[in-house]
Amino acid sequence: MRLKTRIITMLMLLMCLSLFLSGQEKEETASLCGSRLMLVCLGILCVLLVGSIAVIVYMSMKTTVQQTEINDLIKENERVTEENKMMQNKNKELSRERDDLNKTLGFIQKFDDFPVKDYCSDEGCKPCRTDWILFQGKCYLFYDKPDPWKSWTGSRTFCQDKHADLVVIDDLEEQEFVSKNLKFYYDEYHGYWMGLQEVNNTWTWINGRADTLGFWMKEALGTSGPVALLIPERNLTENWDKADEVFKNKFICEHEAVIWPV
Repeated sequence: MRLKTRIITMLMLLMCLSLFLSGQEKEETASLCGSRLMLVCLGILCVLLVGSIAVIVYMSMKTTVQQTEINDLIKENERVTEENKMMQNKNKELSRERDDLNKTLGFIQKFDDFPVKDYCSDEGCKPCRTDWILFQGKCYLFYDKPDPWKSWTGSRTFCQDKHADLVVIDDLEEQEFVSKNLKFYYDEYHGYWMGLQEVNNTWTWINGRADTLGFWMKEALGTSGPVALLIPERNLTENWDKADEVFKNKFICEHEAVIWPV
């Protein structure tokens, strides 16, 4: 900005000097020494003007080069940032795969002899065994064998022998899924055992979590007891019944689905 101002000033001086010299030439009494002095000044101003223009051109070129370098650095920074995001996403994906593999390994290690044929065939491996149903990362077995059925304790032992346990219902979605897979059998008093029991006057799931859903029937069907049944063909949010654990019923087993490497 200062260089431009200086050039403008010198141009104005040159114009004024030119006008002055023109006037001087017309004067018959002009001094030769004065004319020479003016010519010297004009030469100096021309040199300064040319130098200033050269400086401006140089600075402009330098600024252009610097701006190009800055733009290149910005693009490089954007590229590195994008690569970093991709690496972070890849790292998260690998971490999930590692966790899934560790979970699968932990499940397999529960077996003395893992039943590969129950999970895998020539077409590949499944997350659940035959006759088990997959839902939201878990496998469910709705025990549907004919009488004799099992007590609450006997049902839980059966599930644990399968490296599972009686079902724990976490939310309304799971309650809906389970209820839709119940089948009426024998009479209205029979249902499916689930992993809910009364402990110190608090209804508690077998994983230690206190129940907060409370999908109880408004009236108990039979003898009330310390464990819970799911009754088929009832209102979705009113189909739990309190029963004595010695009664024989069908039941629902549950375990985490097996995640096989792709």
